[in-house]
Amino acid sequence: MKTNFPEDFLWGGAIAASQADGAYLQGGKGLDTQDLRFFRPELSQKERTDRKNSRFNKETFNKALNDTNPKLENYPFRHGIDFYNRYLEDIELFAELGIKVFRTSINWARIFPNGDDAMPNEEGIQFYINLFDACQKRGIKVFATILHYNIPLNLLTTYGGWRNRKLVDFYVKYVEVLFDRLGDYVDYWLPFNEINAGKFSPYNGVCVVPDGEPELENTIFQCIHHQFIANAMTVKLAKKMLSGSKVGAMIARFTTYPATSRPEDMMQSILDDQYSNWFYLDVMARGYYPEYMDRYFKQANINIKMEPGDLELLKENTVNFVSFSYYFSLVSTTDQGWERTSGNLIMANKNPHLKSSEWGWQMDPLGLRITLNQVYDRYRLPIIIAENGLGAHDQLENGTVNDDYRIDYLKTHVEAMREAIIDGVDLIGYTMWGFIDIVSCGSMEMSKRYGVIYVDQDDYGNGTLERYKKKSFYWYKKCIETNGEVL
Repeated sequence: MKTNFPEDFLWGGAIAASQADGAYLQGGKGLDTQDLRFFRPELSQKERTDRKNSRFNKETFNKALNDTNPKLENYPFRHGIDFYNRYLEDIELFAELGIKVFRTSINWARIFPNGDDAMPNEEGIQFYINLFDACQKRGIKVFATILHYNIPLNLLTTYGGWRNRKLVDFYVKYVEVLFDRLGDYVDYWLPFNEINAGKFSPYNGVCVVPDGEPELENTIFQCIHHQFIANAMTVKLAKKMLSGSKVGAMIARFTTYPATSRPEDMMQSILDDQYSNWFYLDVMARGYYPEYMDRYFKQANINIKMEPGDLELLKENTVNFVSFSYYFSLVSTTDQGWERTSGNLIMANKNPHLKSSEWGWQMDPLGLRITLNQVYDRYRLPIIIAENGLGAHDQLENGTVNDDYRIDYLKTHVEAMREAIIDGVDLIGYTMWGFIDIVSCGSMEMSKRYGVIYVDQDDYGNGTLERYKKKSFYWYKKCIETNGEVL
């Protein structure tokens, strides 16, 4: 029986290019879809907590598209934390922290500025060679997300985003370049971040502006089918072009419990799990559209257009590992009056037995152990927790942050991971989300901080950008040094 973390366990941290890099026009990069999202300071903290800040409609999209004199403070993803220019400084901090693996995303618009370019941008490729080489030299493995929401803007304005099958071809060309030029630097590849996001956050997940979209749900599932095909093509290319690298699948995990012992709530819990979680992993890890979706598609009048060979491609090119983001759990019920709260990508039914973060996300470390057991039992594949962490207001005092609340959160979740390993789960890695403070994706704030490294910048991009070690930095460093023994 396993009693602790394996000796080669991959303790790490994760960021996304769109939330960290900045330098939105440096190095030959083109505009991407996240560059158009803008911060709305007129909204209250509660409105941001309720996700109103992240809602993108045609009015706001066109406003950003036609903004000829954009101010960086209004577009936080354009300035990020300037990781593009400060990555060497940051990697030194990562090495001091002792991480074994670094998860980051590659910005498609740095490699192909318009997405449909004939040739890749060499300056963009060189940036990632330099970044990943710096990691290798410090003994840090690279876990690369090929697409973390943002696509080159031209692929949306010219082709309509993921609804267009042509995006599969553009994506495959992009992946071929990555495998050819960066294959020697990357240990784990993730084709799509939170591939179920398209259902819950269409602009982020599938690059569809939702309001006014006819047959929105049908469009979303057509987009997701194209992403499934692109995911399978990535696995197929990896078999041909790479040796040793692993290709995985990732969802945003919505761990759900029946709200009561009523059979109706139990049935709703099963359906919520199928439609929000299992469907996406089933296609990528099992290789087929599960039967339970036949009923869903029929009832919702959804008709997915497939090309000859699609189902065979999915079946023959399943992933090597599974991963997920885990932040909270929720309850399933048929009671339409149940109290709601905020969560990753969604508004969720609130569990009265759990405490919530400042942003309303319910904290449930035992739910992580439950999730790990469920996912491993279903797929029998190695698991990497690709995201987990606590967003909170941090106060910098005397060059540090006394974030005991974050330490408590991480400690209880690491303990849950250990228990899952003892249960027999093949958990191989953990990349703490936003382990250096970055711009929050949902609320687009710096105020919502996840990191063990503080970045001196406010919601409007003001600050020195200096990096400071929080109290949690030293806690996580000791956790890594002792392989989870000292918490």
